[in-house]
Amino acid sequence: MPDPKPWYETTVAVFKRHEIRLIPFVPDNVLRPLIGAIQADPFFTSFSCTREEEAMGVSAGGWMGGMRSIVLMQTSGFATLPNVIASLSVPFQIPTLMMVSERGTLGEFNLGQALVAKTMRPVLDALALEHHTIARDDELEFILDRSIRQAIATRMPACLILSPLLTGGKVFAA
Repeated sequence: MPDPKPWYETTVAVFKRHEIRLIPFVPDNVLRPLIGAIQADPFFTSFSCTREEEAMGVSAGGWMGGMRSIVLMQTSGFATLPNVIASLSVPFQIPTLMMVSERGTLGEFNLGQALVAKTMRPVLDALALEHHTIARDDELEFILDRSIRQAIATRMPACLILSPLLTGGKVFAA
């Protein structure tokens, strides 16, 4: 049986299938392999943003200009977004896609990450947003594909949370 593709290669293939070309992101070590693969591929337009709200604004502008987009960030950055989601994405029916590397679990040392990890899903529920945590390679392609389809069809935001069980998470020094 052949080795499965790394999670980030599957993710890139799904983005291409759905014509997601614009990728604003806030740098993150866990997402580094995905960001590297995207930046190396001329299919995508990607760039680093200083804050998650900025990346969300770029994504919204892309949608209004006819481009599909996804915002890449880590857990703590999500804490800055409820106002942007509730005042821009939802009322203007922008299917903002967010991909969040989950931090704050499985041995995390950073209290800020841990607190946001505990509140992120309740906030997404309170905003009535579709969200899925992806923990296994065998579910990655299906959940990405269906979540992107649903967000675009319903013109509603969706959040894809990448578990450390999928990505390997943050590597801590011993």
